[in-house]
Amino acid sequence: MVVGRRNVSMMRLGRCVAFLAAAAFLLPFTILLMVADQQYNLTYSSKRVFYQESDFYKINGTYYAPISAITSPTMSRPKYVFENGSRNDGLLTREKFMEVNSRMDDRREFLKTQCSKLGLDTSSHKSNAWEFLINRQYHVIWCNIFKAASTSWMYNFNLMANYTAAFLDKTKEVPLQLARRKYARPTTEMIKKAQGDSITFLIVRHPLERLASAYNDKIVHAWPKSFHDKMGHRIIKKYRKQSDKSRTEKYPVFEEFVSYVLDEAKAKRSLDMHWTPYTTFCTPCKFNFDVILKFETLDEDQRFLIQLAHLQDIVKPEWRNSGKGTNTLHNINHLYSRLTRRQLDGLYDLYKYDFQLFDYTIDNYYEMINQGDKESNHG
Repeated sequence: MVVGRRNVSMMRLGRCVAFLAAAAFLLPFTILLMVADQQYNLTYSSKRVFYQESDFYKINGTYYAPISAITSPTMSRPKYVFENGSRNDGLLTREKFMEVNSRMDDRREFLKTQCSKLGLDTSSHKSNAWEFLINRQYHVIWCNIFKAASTSWMYNFNLMANYTAAFLDKTKEVPLQLARRKYARPTTEMIKKAQGDSITFLIVRHPLERLASAYNDKIVHAWPKSFHDKMGHRIIKKYRKQSDKSRTEKYPVFEEFVSYVLDEAKAKRSLDMHWTPYTTFCTPCKFNFDVILKFETLDEDQRFLIQLAHLQDIVKPEWRNSGKGTNTLHNINHLYSRLTRRQLDGLYDLYKYDFQLFDYTIDNYYEMINQGDKESNHG
């Protein structure tokens, strides 16, 4: 009897040991699954919040979000916000950071109001996700508008994709092609999912300034036998008047180029990505943009974005311009003074949503045309 009881006790003890061993093996795995699941849900369901200046606290010159926000599911990356910068480190001061933050608030609100007013935020308008780049490592999303600091930020996104600066500076490969090896073309659903814990931004400039830049870079200074060089020859063949056959320019003059663009738009053919309206390109009324950078304030806007996204150790607010043409005010005035009022009306109609959504005006361009008429009459 004693032996039988001892065997039963030993069997029970063995079962307990086996159970505890199994639990010891499975528990870390179970916890790991729970943590991973929670992290996944936080990554895609949380939404970063913008705070007011009074919400932050300061330690050794660096400003942090409030303690309550650190554990809040509505703010995924709460810690770093901005530092008291100097001219040496390239960071914005606290005062300047809050000033630019206020400017971004105004731009977001203006865009939202205009989208609603123009009916561009309705289901009848489709979203276009094709030109977005999503970086999950640094939680930033960018819609790449060509001829709007695209060279600089394509370089930055390639740095964030772990290409080295040494490689990017010496390679002959097209930066966009390098980027697309790392950043797949996203869907609308992918963008909206990633926006949960990311900063989404785009860069805009005056639509007609952008058009002039594209003309100078892609048409006037097109590489021989390139796509745009061949385009230029086709434009000359179709739009150069018989009375102008003696012209010495081997590229289309600006008024010929504008006639081509307007005819392509009128025929509802897809425009070149360097001058297609960015309202169509990025459909800004269909996505929430946290930061809207403008050429007019680009230096401060870039520094603000870099600090807000905590990228200051990865990218610098430097200007990289691959364009070969000039885009000075004098040159823009010279180009647009050659157009007719009808052509300028056509350009406004083509880019009207770009004007209206981002608060640009065309008035001074009509003054350029009037000045051109005066000079012609005087001549």
